[in-house]
Amino acid sequence: MGLVSVSDSVSVSELFVLIPLCLSFLLSLRLRCVDGDGIGIPTTLEGPFKPVTAPLDKNLRLNVSDLPYVLQNNAQGEGFQPEQISVSLSARYDSVWISWITGEFQIGDNISPLDPQLVQSIVYFRVFRSSLTYQTEGYSLVYNQLYPPDGLQNYTSGIIHHVLITGLQPNTLYEYECGDPSISAMSSSHYFRTMPVSGSSDYPNRIAVVGDLGLTYNTTTTVAHLMSNHPDLLLLIGDLSYADLYLTNGTKSSCYSCQSIESPIQETYQPRWDYWGRYMQPLVSNVPTMVIEGEHEIERQAENQTFAAYSSRFAFPSEESGSSSSLYYSFNAGGIHFVMLSAYIDYDKSYQYKWLESDLGDVDREVTPWLIAAWHPPWYSTYSAHYREVECMRVEMEDLLYHYGVDIVFNGHVHAYERSNRVYNYSLDPCGPVYILVGDGGNVEGLDIVHADEPGNCPEPSTTPDMGGSCAFNFTSGPASGKFCWDRQPDYSAYRESSFGHGILEVKNETHALWSWHRNQEFYEIAGDIIYIVREPNRCPLQPK
Repeated sequence: MGLVSVSDSVSVSELFVLIPLCLSFLLSLRLRCVDGDGIGIPTTLEGPFKPVTAPLDKNLRLNVSDLPYVLQNNAQGEGFQPEQISVSLSARYDSVWISWITGEFQIGDNISPLDPQLVQSIVYFRVFRSSLTYQTEGYSLVYNQLYPPDGLQNYTSGIIHHVLITGLQPNTLYEYECGDPSISAMSSSHYFRTMPVSGSSDYPNRIAVVGDLGLTYNTTTTVAHLMSNHPDLLLLIGDLSYADLYLTNGTKSSCYSCQSIESPIQETYQPRWDYWGRYMQPLVSNVPTMVIEGEHEIERQAENQTFAAYSSRFAFPSEESGSSSSLYYSFNAGGIHFVMLSAYIDYDKSYQYKWLESDLGDVDREVTPWLIAAWHPPWYSTYSAHYREVECMRVEMEDLLYHYGVDIVFNGHVHAYERSNRVYNYSLDPCGPVYILVGDGGNVEGLDIVHADEPGNCPEPSTTPDMGGSCAFNFTSGPASGKFCWDRQPDYSAYRESSFGHGILEVKNETHALWSWHRNQEFYEIAGDIIYIVREPNRCPLQPK
């Protein structure tokens, strides 16, 4: 291997890109040395595995605290300087969305929304270290969060910009700036790498997956460890800023559970979205980030409006993927097809169900062998918190995912980690998906540590909420027949642990993907759980309905 020299002309901003790339390369070499041919790392071919529960780490701080406002309210842009910059994927490798905010939000009794036409939405972009720069323009908007009752403060956002960049080369590092050059309000340089062309041999190197982040001291550890693992793509599986845990005056609500998601309004403190966006910028402005909503994004306001902050602040490939909603969509990343679903709108033969059926029917497994789904609340979780809470969604949609051969499902909502054996309809099934629960990002509600199968911890069916009605009943067959919960860790649960952390997925080829989960209390490279997830297309032929 020849030596590579760095000329004196390399700028500090370029070193910001080159150093992580070098570290990522060295880390990949280290992983190859450790993994070898996979010896010592289990595979799903060896399953189903005997259920394991990791003991609770006595050194964990179970009382979680939000960051002080002085630390949250950082990187605020002055005037119309861009802030809260992020990049997200379109449906294909050759286009991405760049998003940012300019201007100050307002909160109080008398607010006057900013005019989006005040500022242009311009992105300059180029292949990294190229002298040829392109320019493209997008659109802008503001959103309001309004509360009719006296004494509650209304909110109007800064100007939110979304620009779609097209015509990009695959698997290529790009440099970009965003803002309005006519008023000298352009950002510094940021970077992103496009996804590979869809095909059975091309995949992103690393995909980070985490849910329920919030903005706590634990969040900072999760994000720092995640960045150290240098992902090419980030999936955020719902519950992002937790703005709805606060009242409109900025004080923390003493009883969040008193505000039902069906209530006419849900008081929120919208500036927490801005604090969260500023904190996340170093990560999400350089790593394409795809989000899906959780219940904390509902934020019901005047005139029964919901999801205003979520739908306005992020760009989604909804239109490109044939969806009519920002709440569900799909996209490709190399040889992986992702479907992002919603548990908080209708799924009973609804628009979402019909879209999903059509989307899955269009997937060519020769081009995208891997099929991965994600939504916020889990179907398969053995924790007491949110136990069987979306059973109606499972009843409606599980057959569809099973017959189209979904390989992996990611969920959040429960603040812990759990990985399943391959499962379908609560039974071990070699052709069922592997369900992975990663709601352990670090949010202020803390860890879930109680299991439904432990004595005295099984919830009552009548007290189990379900967005789709009432579908959670006692089991009618299997080891838990006649009961609402198992009396031991269920066979479908392979490994569970109550710790904060994040996951990394590395798809190696059309049949093998390495999944590793990383606890916050350990060095970021150390895996608390690791397994090769292996597809068996010959054993499990597709059975479209």
